Amino acid sequence: MSPKHLTGAGLGFRRELIPALKQHVPEVISFFEIAPENWIDIGGRPGRELCSFTERYPFVCHGLSLSIGGPLPLDEVLLHQIRQFLDQHQILLYTEHLSYCSDDGHLYDLLPIPFTEEAVRYVAARIRRVQDILERRIALENASFYLRAPITEMDEVDFIRAVLTEADCDLHLDVNNVYVNSVNHAYDPIDFIRAMPTERIVYMHMAGHYNEAADLIIDTHGADVIDPVWTLLDETYHIHGIVPTLLERDFNIPPLSELIHEVERIAQIQTQHTPITQAHVHATS
Repeated sequence: MSPKHLTGAGLGFRRELIPALKQHVPEVISFFEIAPENWIDIGGRPGRELCSFTERYPFVCHGLSLSIGGPLPLDEVLLHQIRQFLDQHQILLYTEHLSYCSDDGHLYDLLPIPFTEEAVRYVAARIRRVQDILERRIALENASFYLRAPITEMDEVDFIRAVLTEADCDLHLDVNNVYVNSVNHAYDPIDFIRAMPTERIVYMHMAGHYNEAADLIIDTHGADVIDPVWTLLDETYHIHGIVPTLLERDFNIPPLSELIHEVERIAQIQTQHTPITQAHVHATS
């Protein structure tokens, strides 16, 4: 098998889309993304179907439940399962949310980490441990949030940059999350994007959301991407260069023939910009 390269525009690998993808994978889809928690230990026909795709296409894993900023010890049993899964399927990249989702049980939401120096050291140490167990660099995603943690010593930009530096890990930049937070917390999304470290950006997300009120957006991944977020993606490429970018659609999933238009739009915007070398994650068999 020739080396797999993570470039271009991708799509979330949802079970609802598998029948259509088995018939035909549109050429514009350069890679897929899955949540490892949804596929570890899955055998039978679903497991064989996944293998039939991971053998032919690049894949990224985007974790859901590691709770990198949570108070409980890291789930190292899960991490060893994830490493085995990544190796088995030659997954090119593993990312997680810069947030937490557990406290004496799973909270089923992504909650903000306090923006403090203590939290930077705590989270960075946990990220380094994750990278040691997985034996690979990971990327952390900037998370959407609706209320700030009660203790804050720095802004979101400085917190993200400090964690990435202290942990020596990469950035998974979610463009929609930047837009959502910019509305919910009244800041300029372009300034936020410009402040992100180009050399650490290896992956991006695009998604839709729900407008709860004029000053409150809920990050749902259940609607079409809106024009201001497309504009923000274009500006992000202008500032940082092209990075592999995935369309997230987790709810209200339309047929592949409709969904593919947004993947095509990502690819079209990419053609107008220049790649950055850091974005070309690759693996060999």
